[in-house]
Amino acid sequence: MAGIEKDLMEAQDALANGDFAAAVSKYNKVLKADPKCADAYFGKAEASVGVPKMAPEEVMELYKKSVELDPKNPIYQSSYAAYLVDIGRFNEAEAAYLKAAELDPDNARYYFSEFGVEYILRAPVVMEKFLDDKTKEIILKKGLKYLLKAAGITEEEAKKLL
Repeated sequence: MAGIEKDLMEAQDALANGDFAAAVSKYNKVLKADPKCADAYFGKAEASVGVPKMAPEEVMELYKKSVELDPKNPIYQSSYAAYLVDIGRFNEAEAAYLKAAELDPDNARYYFSEFGVEYILRAPVVMEKFLDDKTKEIILKKGLKYLLKAAGITEEEAKKLL
């Protein structure tokens, strides 16, 4: 087991230093030795974002596998959610953020606010071809709903306050 732990630490160091290709290679070595290592799937997913040849579907599968192996880890969920926002998979991202909030209720507001802000910023870019006034309004409403939720304010309270 010491060999796997050493390889895992080296992979994490490579990731932290921005050497994504080396990190992926080290995580592959860990996964070969222990195909049930959630940390290695997660680390490989994080490192793969910096490896241009990796298809988004492949990265998604790595995140999914880490979440499947360690379903109670809110960091895996929220990082997966952030990646989904980046690639424009908003419904899946919303579900993953909600799951992270459920797993980590003390920090739920941070997951809600992150989704709200990122959705408002990213959705118009991804949906550029379909971006009429109605679509912009739908995006802003959904993002705002999460920002209010993060602040613990109902829509009715917000209307009264404004």
